[in-house]
Amino acid sequence: MYYMYRTSWMCQFLEEDLKTPLPRRFYFRSPAKIRAIVEKVGNFADLQDRQALDYGLETGRGGVWLQLTEEQYQRLKVPR
Repeated sequence: MYYMYRTSWMCQFLEEDLKTPLPRRFYFRSPAKIRAIVEKVGNFADLQDRQALDYGLETGRGGVWLQLTEEQYQRLKVPR
């Protein structure tokens, strides 16, 4: 998942090749929503991963690897 702040926080999901975007995007007012997504399906190996997330949220952009279930992945593939 890639996230970036402009006038709100935008989250875009990419295929494993890190080039092909999935059609669903999410927009949030608060970085707390991004943190909640990462807590639910993120793959934090250590403190360094958490610090990288914090740094990305402070600077306004970043990315994280998520461990999605097949159902979550399929829902992201359907545009709304």
